[in-house]
Amino acid sequence: MDLAEVQSALRDASLDGWLFYDHHHRDPLSARILGLAPDAHITRRWYYFVPASGDPRKLVHRIESAALETLPGAKTEYSSWQELEAELEAMLTGAKRIAMQYSPRNSILYVSMVDAGTVELVRSLGKEIVSSADLVAQFEAVLSEEQIATHFAAHQKIDAILAAAWQHIGSLVRSATSVNEFTIVEWLSEAMRREGLVWEHGPNVSAGESSADPHYEPTAIRSRAIRNGDFLLIDIWGKLHTPGAIYYDITWTGVIGREPTQREQLVFSTLRAARDAAIKVVSDAFAANKPIAGYEADDAARSVIRRACFGEEFIHRAGHNIGTDIHGAGANLDNLETHDTRRILPNTCFSVEPGIYLPNDFGVRSEVNMITRLGSAAVTGRVQTELVRI
Repeated sequence: MDLAEVQSALRDASLDGWLFYDHHHRDPLSARILGLAPDAHITRRWYYFVPASGDPRKLVHRIESAALETLPGAKTEYSSWQELEAELEAMLTGAKRIAMQYSPRNSILYVSMVDAGTVELVRSLGKEIVSSADLVAQFEAVLSEEQIATHFAAHQKIDAILAAAWQHIGSLVRSATSVNEFTIVEWLSEAMRREGLVWEHGPNVSAGESSADPHYEPTAIRSRAIRNGDFLLIDIWGKLHTPGAIYYDITWTGVIGREPTQREQLVFSTLRAARDAAIKVVSDAFAANKPIAGYEADDAARSVIRRACFGEEFIHRAGHNIGTDIHGAGANLDNLETHDTRRILPNTCFSVEPGIYLPNDFGVRSEVNMITRLGSAAVTGRVQTELVRI
């Protein structure tokens, strides 16, 4: 934690301080922002208050008095709940507007880590609790130049693997070799391992009607055969196996042994226009140095899809923040699942991935990643402009 930077951000936001709280690792955001060990033995409540000016303060249980030893500031200990409440009140003396990992009405659920009872306790002390969502994004989602470089390295590797996968699938189908979705998942996984990549779950390969399920996941015992004439969706993501590395996450679609149907082409063309509309609204905002919230990019994509009469078939947000976790802590492109008012910040990474899913038929998703900079925002990898023909 860079204390001076955090306190500067608090003053810019007209906040009196930021109150961190955890118990049994309920809040991984606190651990990451404060630089605490994620596997530390924590069985009792602790509080850490960073004021907008002055020295931080700690409140820890006596049997875990070393819980915050790596952090600056004076320490106070408690044993009883009465002591805890009295010491917490003393810790917050002089502060009125306090940020916590809380979101009104759970609107930004990704930052809602503090339980309702603790919110009630702090409010009972006469404090106004403000969501830390924008602060979390600033200190969790903004990437260093070194981290951005790891994203581009992953993009080079994964783009090449995906291109080879389409060719591999084509050769298997043409030779009448038995192949299913899970076979290709394993092929992709081995290719990524050879390139030194790591990932969570997946990748995902969905053939035919499986592609109409946006979170379909083939397994060894549940996997559809891939045949000539199929529609195919591949979603692949990974990062370098190095500390602080950033994910690259893309989805492409194609057809095997034939030309796309008129309906497939219509859905893909609609999604391509929606994806590009979201890309443009973000790029234009950064070029003009105008703030843009996540929900605004979602609106740009969703309006294209609604005009094409596929609004009911676009059932998820238009994109998510990307960081060291595949779903990062910054602004999502979302005005469906949540109304994400968080600003898309410079030096952050996120996906743009509208989707249209026609049950029992097929689904199309076109996913790219973007990196923002001061004055610019751009897609980082290859952009699909036509359905792949295998």
